[in-house]
Amino acid sequence: MSITETTTTSWFSRLKNGLLGLLVGPLLVFGMIWLLSWNEGRSVNTYNSLVEGAGVVVSIDSGAVDAANEGKLVYISGPVTPQGVPEDQTFGVQAQGAAGLNRTVEMYQWVEDSKSETKKTLGGGEETVTTYSYRKEWQSRSIDSSDFRDSGAHQNPSMPFESERFWVSSATLGAFTVDGKAVADLGADKPLAVTPAVLESVSAAVGSDMPVKQNGTTIYVSQNRQAPAVGDLRISFSREDIATASFVGAQRGDAVTDDFKTSNDRTVFLTAAGNVAAPEMFEAAQSENTLITWLIRFGGLLGMFIGFAMMLSILGIIADVIPFVGSIVGFGTSVIALVLTLLLGPLVIALAWIAYRPLIAIAVLALGVALAAGLIYLRRKQAPAPSLGRPV
Repeated sequence: MSITETTTTSWFSRLKNGLLGLLVGPLLVFGMIWLLSWNEGRSVNTYNSLVEGAGVVVSIDSGAVDAANEGKLVYISGPVTPQGVPEDQTFGVQAQGAAGLNRTVEMYQWVEDSKSETKKTLGGGEETVTTYSYRKEWQSRSIDSSDFRDSGAHQNPSMPFESERFWVSSATLGAFTVDGKAVADLGADKPLAVTPAVLESVSAAVGSDMPVKQNGTTIYVSQNRQAPAVGDLRISFSREDIATASFVGAQRGDAVTDDFKTSNDRTVFLTAAGNVAAPEMFEAAQSENTLITWLIRFGGLLGMFIGFAMMLSILGIIADVIPFVGSIVGFGTSVIALVLTLLLGPLVIALAWIAYRPLIAIAVLALGVALAAGLIYLRRKQAPAPSLGRPV
């Protein structure tokens, strides 16, 4: 079943939106300038703190606590033993010997999909045709059907339980204790078997007339799992197990903690599953820092482009009085927004790096100018030569 809705936006309404873009666009650009600047500072500070940490870390024997290392950045590695048992008290499920326990709850729900097609009309207006379609599927999050276009015929009940994660408070590694969540984060997920006791506790927690049955490691709260109805549940549990782990952190008594700070006030706390050498852990942390830096750069540049496009969109709206002219102007403003982004974005990044690495800053700035110049060159090269006409 689907519903089609057609909406019309007048040229004057679009013009108002364009004027709003003149106000919001600069704010977005300035916001992205701040984000890019902050990201470069974060990246360099993280890099420096990891370099400093790698230079002062002390590899110690996990079998005994040496008071001489109190407050130092230490590295330990070896077998891990969780202290306590992770438990889901709502369903009365435990995972003996595990570091963590996951509860996954899914409900069969209505899902709304929408697809819109917009075309320009003579006079600068727009006509948008939106088609809403509905399907049913298992979802691990609650979908609010009150926001649906056709909410009357497609209603989802509230989700009685949600997915949740549990872990031990601590674990031991030789003579040392480490944070339980940090250990559970390193564990490998393994489905938890559904015993009659688990099935009984889940049935008691659900507290409804619906049948509670299992299929492998999945519990279904449904009249017919082969043909589920909206509101049916399926629940599964998994355990997080880990045998050995490696940690880099501050020695505080008999604990390895996450509160060691370098000279630039950055915290160093590294974890890895298995017996991983300290240099490899620092190298992996540097790689992660690089990845995060580039992801934020991409997001900042994209946001900056959108900001410039919003600022220039009013030109295309004005030209849309004649649709094909508006399309040409719209393409041109997109190119301008891209050029401005390629000029300003690398400039911001370069300025943020000048205080730390001037050679890299100059290289990044040159790259941005080269890309913008290349786009301008290609644009001019593709432009048709003007007609001189026939001489009289």
